[in-house]
Amino acid sequence: MCQKRAIFKPMTEVERIDLKERCGGSWKLVLRFLLAGEACSRREKSQAIAGPGHSIAVTSNGAVFSFGSNSSGQLGHGTTEEEWRPRQIRSLQGIRIIQAAAGAGRTMLISDAGRVYALGKDSFGEAEYGAQGSKLVTSPQLVESLKDIFVVQAAIGNFFTAVLSREGRVYTFSWGNDSRLGHQTEPNDLEPHPLMGALADVQVVQIAAGYCYLLALACHPSGMSVYSVGCGLGGKLGHGVRTDEKYPRLIEQFQTLNLQPVVVAAGAWHAAVVGKDGRVCTWGWGRYGCLGHGNEDCESVPKVVEALSEVKAVHVATGDYTTFVVSEKGDVYSFGCGESSSLGHNTGGADGQGNRHTNVLSPEIVTSLKQVKERVVQISLTNSIYWNAHTFALTESGKLYAFGAGDKGQLGVELAANQTERGNPERVDVDLD
Repeated sequence: MCQKRAIFKPMTEVERIDLKERCGGSWKLVLRFLLAGEACSRREKSQAIAGPGHSIAVTSNGAVFSFGSNSSGQLGHGTTEEEWRPRQIRSLQGIRIIQAAAGAGRTMLISDAGRVYALGKDSFGEAEYGAQGSKLVTSPQLVESLKDIFVVQAAIGNFFTAVLSREGRVYTFSWGNDSRLGHQTEPNDLEPHPLMGALADVQVVQIAAGYCYLLALACHPSGMSVYSVGCGLGGKLGHGVRTDEKYPRLIEQFQTLNLQPVVVAAGAWHAAVVGKDGRVCTWGWGRYGCLGHGNEDCESVPKVVEALSEVKAVHVATGDYTTFVVSEKGDVYSFGCGESSSLGHNTGGADGQGNRHTNVLSPEIVTSLKQVKERVVQISLTNSIYWNAHTFALTESGKLYAFGAGDKGQLGVELAANQTERGNPERVDVDLD
């Protein structure tokens, strides 16, 4: 079965044996590691990324479309002009992309050969206000410092970038001053540094970056677990305190809850996990109700969202004080900040405005997505404190729907005169299947 997995096929015999040893000496454990990575990050499948002001869509065949803000060339078309409709990045023809990540003014694309291509600001940190990143990369450029690492996923925070290797190792760029990520580097360091400490001999299957912290979903012979590192304000590292962690630390609360994490999401200031049994846990800053516990309290350890006790979740996505949950049936729930209509709740009111901007303290089903009459498999929403949020819903057949802020063309749909957002999902003219 391992032979059928895409990232296992090109490995040499020596690399395969090394992976087997890292996974605990069993091919069965290797297969579990590979399957876990595919399940949590839609590897080898279509996906849509709602970045800060710009959007990336990857088809199941590996073609890439981009649209929205392009002030730094992050769309990859060789210009800095905005695109209001999905436009394919032609210079990538012949290269199959399997993963994408978007940050402020930056895009990273990962091929099935493990190569990483960067677009936009030539910086791996200080996305918004840093001094570096003055050079703009307007067409996909291979990241030379990663050419010896087979990368399968990237995650972009505000102060750092992280990548995950095929073998389950995590590497970070930038933000190493004062050992914030377990190593000493300058902010404009372009060399990747392995994230060691507790992760040194642990196989990671997914990484998620918040504003100033990183989560890592790990696969052990005994089960799944989550590690966190970075800024601890608001309790978003999940350890019961609000202090920073310079090195990755195991979040122990999942053992107490008897929950096996299978998907992890890092919002700007809060985090979420889906368990194997379908339970959803959230923690961190609770502003606007983004934790779904019916209040705006902070939680410094993962807490089960009791309002979803009758729902078996399979996917979770987080943004700036916003959370979305997708159920096994394809129903979508959202809660948190209602700014920019990004929650998708647009019901009631004679003028059709209803509660589209209202904050939601407990999970509510997104009824507007019910009208799509198709199972939703992925949600992506803007994870930035500086940009108005927009949201994508991807269906089982590869149809993409968008709502929320669209002032830069990031929705990929036409807006009426003087309109800057959409409250109801609208089909984007791109087929991702």
